Amino acid sequence: MLYYAIVFLVIALIAGVLGFGVVAGTAASIAKILFLVFLVLFVVSLVMGRRGPGV
Repeated sequence: MLYYAIVFLVIALIAGVLGFGVVAGTAASIAKILFLVFLVLFVVSLVMGRRGPGV
């Protein structure tokens, strides 16, 4: 998930440099959403991983 967020961020940066504003904005939005999903899944996995073996 984090890999795809970084890929979309790179696409947004390249599109911004080349002057494709709409593509850059869309790719940046997708990257932001993927990064937030990654953060939520990461926190959930941390919380679930801290349970004891008998739970």
